[in-house]
Amino acid sequence: MTLKRGLFALGILAILLTLIPLIAADYWWIRIFDFPHTQLTAFTFIVIAFYFFRFDIRWKHDYLFVSIMLACFVYQINKIVPYTSLYPYEVLNAEHEDAQKHLSLFTSNVLQSNKERQPLIDELKSKDPDILLLCEANAKWLNDLRPYTSKNYSYRKEIPLDNTYGMALYSKMPLIDPTVHYIIDKEIPSIHTKLILKTGDTIQIYAIHPTPPMPQHNPKSSDRDAEMMIISHKSRQNKLPVIVMGDFNDVAWSNTTALFKASSTLLDPRIGRGFYNTFSAKSALMKWPLDHIFISPEFRIRKMAMGADINSDHYPSYAELSFEPKGKNEQLPEPPSKRQLKNVASQIEDYRDQND
Repeated sequence: MTLKRGLFALGILAILLTLIPLIAADYWWIRIFDFPHTQLTAFTFIVIAFYFFRFDIRWKHDYLFVSIMLACFVYQINKIVPYTSLYPYEVLNAEHEDAQKHLSLFTSNVLQSNKERQPLIDELKSKDPDILLLCEANAKWLNDLRPYTSKNYSYRKEIPLDNTYGMALYSKMPLIDPTVHYIIDKEIPSIHTKLILKTGDTIQIYAIHPTPPMPQHNPKSSDRDAEMMIISHKSRQNKLPVIVMGDFNDVAWSNTTALFKASSTLLDPRIGRGFYNTFSAKSALMKWPLDHIFISPEFRIRKMAMGADINSDHYPSYAELSFEPKGKNEQLPEPPSKRQLKNVASQIEDYRDQND
């Protein structure tokens, strides 16, 4: 009976952890439960499995308890199954092998306090990306990487900061009017730029790194959410093909990122391919995808991968794209609903009202 009571207590905990993220509040101690969703799913399954060994067919409370637990498990698994091979690709595989159409992206949160440079340089030499985005890059980091970046990249936009929100964007292809925007906070930059592909086509890139909902960073998720919604709006309104990349400090399956993706009309190349858990590189158990690359339907995937350990708390993210605009109609996303667009506008307006 003691074991059954223990399992019942663990089940109640699983139910609560499932329900807490559904609360429509932006406090960090609520939004933080968006992150360990795969761990919660595994935890719920284990409790259900063990509870069946103590299931009493004569006790109606067992039927109710197990039914609730199974409902939680189905809800949890439905949120993460798109990031498994059980789900169809959202971004189709590339059809053309024309090198002129190819574009490789590499984004990495280097961890400002990380003293090791060579692991990142070795990884960059291995991948040789066309576009390189670095987050948490201060002047020391950028100066130490200068011999490599100066040799390999003709175009750049650097914002060295010591507040863990420094950012640098490097490109082998021309950047057109790269500008720094402080969308939400005067100390949190983003980079917006057009880029000329090898084909001569122009695309739009947004590089972002909003603050996480953590007490040492920001007690609420409203700053992060508002920045994501503003970028979502810009992406949807932009007439050019769009790439949004960076450390979002949010997981792929959260309601915020789901709304960002739907309202921006961008695609997630991980869907049908894998989780690509870029954080935390320091933990074997607590891992989830915080670094993202979202693309418009003009692009297809040649390769998607995580980079090697560079002694940061994040693994790098890497993608090889193929620019195939003629096939975009084959993977057009559903247009956002009026309710979703109203939600986006409401989040932006609420943030501005609170900060006027």
